[in-house]
Amino acid sequence: MTTQQTLKVQLVRSPIGTKESHRATVRGLGLRKLNSVSELKHTPEVRGMINKISYLVRIL
Repeated sequence: MTTQQTLKVQLVRSPIGTKESHRATVRGLGLRKLNSVSELKHTPEVRGMINKISYLVRIL
């Protein structure tokens, strides 16, 4: 069995005033309030979403 790698992502800037698609990406990653943390599977799709909103999040 292989273990799935995970990433922890924290929302550090408010998505208010950003593009609608960026706000949707933040919600898609499971982030709601500032400083909320979400643990996600390490997949190319998730990495792409993180890269899109890299100015709003921090990887822990």
